[in-house]
Amino acid sequence: MCVPELQKQIAESLSRRQFLRGTAAGAAVATASFLATPVDAREELFRPTTLRISKVVDLTHPLPPNFPTFGGAQQLTIKTIFNLKDNGYNLKEWVINEHTGTHMDAPFHFSDQQTADQIPVENLVGPLVVIDIREKASKDPDALVTEDDIRRYERRYGRIPFGAIVAMYSGWDAHVNTPKFRNADDKGVMHFPGFSLEAVEFLLANRQVKGLFVDTLSLDHGPSKTFDVHYRWLPTNRWGIECVANLGKVPARGATVIVGGPKIVGATGGPTRVIALL
Repeated sequence: MCVPELQKQIAESLSRRQFLRGTAAGAAVATASFLATPVDAREELFRPTTLRISKVVDLTHPLPPNFPTFGGAQQLTIKTIFNLKDNGYNLKEWVINEHTGTHMDAPFHFSDQQTADQIPVENLVGPLVVIDIREKASKDPDALVTEDDIRRYERRYGRIPFGAIVAMYSGWDAHVNTPKFRNADDKGVMHFPGFSLEAVEFLLANRQVKGLFVDTLSLDHGPSKTFDVHYRWLPTNRWGIECVANLGKVPARGATVIVGGPKIVGATGGPTRVIALL
């Protein structure tokens, strides 16, 4: 072995020993510091994050090109660009309207407030509150979630928690593959449930709610021409999710929801994956 090579190996060996001695010394200092820390503080610093999840529920509809839309026209086309047989991989191109399928209405949709990408991520997670209006929706397709419905819920399940996401459960998702989902009459007026302006005013004034869910095509009910709920709710930098699925598979209270909203710059909304954790 040549002298320069031998000198290099010796230098590397010494460097490793010095590193190990330094690591050991550092570990000793860290251990001493840890032992000197009060027990309560240590537990706070080193307490592991624990998620106790017994069930995961998808609150998102599958999105085919013919998914029903508010305007009635198809809002999604899918084109195959590359395929596995000819190109070695699959790739498709989507042309899509932002408000298609289970989707978000960002504040910017009806105001000059936050676009979808600007919504803080902590505002997309919260305790789920499910207000069940199926009984009256089965009798009246134009049924509304009212302040009385909210107060009735609270008498049974307790006050709506801080940072909640409030869902209208009308059972309308069962009609998603039928004309009744839009439920348009012979004049083209749609008939499906939604939130009342009264209910939204109550939530804004008295409860700290992050977002609204509906299992229909709109936060406002079908016959609305003025979109009062949209114009009142969204400009407060709160959001809504329309066409939510499977609310019958989660409890009225106790689930946590994660809203996988779009992060496309400048978006007014977009298809969204919504997941409930139980």
